[in-house]
Amino acid sequence: MTVNTDLIVLHTTKFGENSLVVHTISKEYGRRSFLVRNVSRKSSMSYFLPLNILEADVVETQKSRLYTAKNLSSLHPLSGIRNNLYKNSITMFISEVLYRVVKDGAKEPGLYEWCEKNILLLDAMETDFSNFHLRFLFELAVVLGFSPEMKDIEPFAGDRLQQMEAFMKLSFEESMLVPLSGSARNEMSECILRYLEYHLDSAVNIRSLKVLRELFQ
Repeated sequence: MTVNTDLIVLHTTKFGENSLVVHTISKEYGRRSFLVRNVSRKSSMSYFLPLNILEADVVETQKSRLYTAKNLSSLHPLSGIRNNLYKNSITMFISEVLYRVVKDGAKEPGLYEWCEKNILLLDAMETDFSNFHLRFLFELAVVLGFSPEMKDIEPFAGDRLQQMEAFMKLSFEESMLVPLSGSARNEMSECILRYLEYHLDSAVNIRSLKVLRELFQ
């Protein structure tokens, strides 16, 4: 059976000489990986940049849980992201968080729609997006069903408790305008990641957070 679906790219793993396992989020399958064959490094790899939104035909088979995705096409150019070093770094961070936090096989209601909305929002923003990934982490905790309150965050907040409390009370637009130093933003991100680790009962080692720390000083 073949199913047409939209996929958000989180990560890729090389498979053989010219194939990839693409780790994705979709409405139909949730967090799932698909095999993509005959990937040309020159012409096709741009499809698999972090958080790209693709349309694909998924071929289901009873022989393997690893379904094949083919006839891939890009649904959105995301030129606002791809032409901006800072936004590209944010997408690297967000895709790594989703890849490590949302377990393979999970099907969280509304996760795909929420991710798609945030990707297109980041793509459209022209200024004041330095806090975007921090807001994303707070909202991700809610989407995953944890709904953090300050009493839950406090054990992980350290010296940033007051800043985090103020940040959580703001609308999205207001939170984008909060002046935060690079170190404050980084420490607050680490607090939310520790909070997620606690609730997921597993380590979340986000390597790309170091890149954001260096860019958003």
